[in-house]
Amino acid sequence: MQHKAWSRAGAVLLATAAMFVIAACGGGDGGGGTGSSGGSKNYKLTLLAGVKGDQFYITMNCGAQAEAKKLGASLNFQGPDQFSPAQQTPIANAIAADKPDALLVAPTDSKAMYTPIKQIADAGSKVVLVDTTLDQADFAVSQIASDNEAGGRAAAQALAKQIGGKGKVFVVNVNPGISTTDLRAKGFQEEAKKLGLQYLGQDFSNDQPEKAAAIVKAQLAKNPDLKGIFATNLFSAEGSATGLRESGNKNVKIVSFDAGPKQVEDLKNGTIQALVAQKPADIGRQGVQQAIAALKGQPTKKKIGTGSVILTKDNLSENQNAVYKSSC
Repeated sequence: MQHKAWSRAGAVLLATAAMFVIAACGGGDGGGGTGSSGGSKNYKLTLLAGVKGDQFYITMNCGAQAEAKKLGASLNFQGPDQFSPAQQTPIANAIAADKPDALLVAPTDSKAMYTPIKQIADAGSKVVLVDTTLDQADFAVSQIASDNEAGGRAAAQALAKQIGGKGKVFVVNVNPGISTTDLRAKGFQEEAKKLGLQYLGQDFSNDQPEKAAAIVKAQLAKNPDLKGIFATNLFSAEGSATGLRESGNKNVKIVSFDAGPKQVEDLKNGTIQALVAQKPADIGRQGVQQAIAALKGQPTKKKIGTGSVILTKDNLSENQNAVYKSSC
């Protein structure tokens, strides 16, 4: 009897010890870290684009999705139908209610989107600003974007080369108050004047290709000797090319930011002469990395600049990886 009683007591002690060993090894889902192994936490991320159907943001999403999968996180992609704070705000409010671990967001206005994005940060989500930014961005764990002002200067240099170094040039922009395109137009204007080009100003297409086409046709009516157009994004470029085709003008040269499939086709057929291709997949990839680093309590980089490449018909074949995607 004493031997049997000792055996039962010993079994209890062994079982208790085994429980402590399991607990010490971190079984279950109770801890930090990310990835898909070893009891790590699978973080829930959201990417809120500036506009859902833009190949720039689609390509950014592809890079972000690949990195999230690699790191064992899930990523939800959302965006408005138009690049508009009125359309982006209700989506941001819905994301705030969902409380993701982190938000990657391209604000559609540097002022108007401050409050809706700040409330997401105040609720505990880590915020990474991708592509565009806010006037007050101190609460973001990181800001990742192209050097847009330098890109605008490069566009002016490329356009000057295309038009023989002189003549009238015009900018088709998106909307005032967008950090990225404001800087592109600024860089272009300053460099165009420095190069001796006759800068005629800018007009805004509200991301509508048909409006950009109308702007170009109106400029040609006022300035039939117009030599060059700088389009600050892919929708502006698409509309500018359409406006030239519809007017029958084959003399005006176009340089555009971004490298969507339609722009690349226009580059191939000679409607557009040069493209400033950004690296949206890299922005998405680094956005996920910075968000997860912040969630794990690791250091983050407050500002990250990504490069760009000038695409022409002559160098397109060797830079196919710079072309944006329509789907992942």
